[in-house]
Amino acid sequence: MSKHLKAVLLAVLVTVIWSTSWVLIKIGLREIPALTFAGLRYFIAFLCLLPFLFQKENWRQIRSFGKKDWLTLSLFGLVIYTLAQGAQYLALAYLPSVTVSLLLNLSTLFVAFSGMVILQEKPSWLQWGGVFLNLAGITIYFLPVSFSGGAWLGYIFAFISLAANIGGTLQGREVNRSGKYSALVVTIVSMGIGSAIMLIAGISMQGLPPISLQGWGIVLLLAVVNTAFCFTMWNYIQQTLTAMEASLINSTMVAEVAALTWVFLGESLTGREIFGLALSIVGVLIVQINLGPRKARK
Repeated sequence: MSKHLKAVLLAVLVTVIWSTSWVLIKIGLREIPALTFAGLRYFIAFLCLLPFLFQKENWRQIRSFGKKDWLTLSLFGLVIYTLAQGAQYLALAYLPSVTVSLLLNLSTLFVAFSGMVILQEKPSWLQWGGVFLNLAGITIYFLPVSFSGGAWLGYIFAFISLAANIGGTLQGREVNRSGKYSALVVTIVSMGIGSAIMLIAGISMQGLPPISLQGWGIVLLLAVVNTAFCFTMWNYIQQTLTAMEASLINSTMVAEVAALTWVFLGESLTGREIFGLALSIVGVLIVQINLGPRKARK
C-alpha cells in the first residue's frame, strides 16, 4: 500500500470520527456556553498530549525553536483553533448543524484556488472536475436553503469559521509538508496556544456553569478521541496529501453528518438529498485519482 493511499484511508477514518462531533456538540451546547465548551475541549486535549512533548526527539525540536518557529505555530494555533473552532461552536449555538456544515464546505473551492497560488499545488483537470462535482452534489443536497429567521449572528460566526478553516488548511499544509516539525509537535504547540486563548476568552465572556456528568463525558470524549487523536493524525496526513485533497476528504463529513443526524435525530433524507450526497462523494473519489507526477508534493 502506497504512502498516499494510507494517508487517504487515515483521512477518511478521521473525518468519520469528526462527524460524530456535530451531534455531540449540539447536545453539549444545551448546558455549556459555546466558546467555553470549545475551550474546554481543546485545552483538555492539549493536556492529554502534553506529556508526549517531553519525549527526547520532540523535546529536542522544541529546544531548537527560534522566534520564527514560535510565531509560525502560534499563528497556526490562533487560526485553526481559536478562530476556526471557536467560531464554529458559536455558529452551532445559533444555526442547525446542516446549515453550518454547508457553509464550511465552501472552503473546498477556496482552498483549491489558494493552494495553486500560495502552495504551488496544481491539480489536474480531472481533479478540478472532481472539485466542481463535489460542490454540485453539496448544492443539490442542501438547496433550497432558507437564510431567514433572524439568525444573522450565526451566519457571521459561520463565515468567520469558514475563512479561518481556509487559512488554517493552507497554513497546516505549509507547516507540515516542510517536514521541519513532527506532526505531534505541531499539534501540541499550536493546540496549546490556540486553546488557552479560546478558554480564557470563553470563561471571561460566557462563564463556566455547573456541568453534568453527561456534559463532562461529552467534553472528555471530544477532547481525547475527536481532538487529541484526530488532530495529530490530521497533521500527519498533511505531510502527504495536498491542501485540496485534505480539504475534499474533509468535505465528506457533509454526508456523514447527514447520516448521523438521520440516525440520532430522526431527520430523514429525500431522494434529491441522497443523490446530492452520492454526487459529492464521487467528486471526492475523482480528486484522489493519481494521474501522473504530483509536482508540488514534498
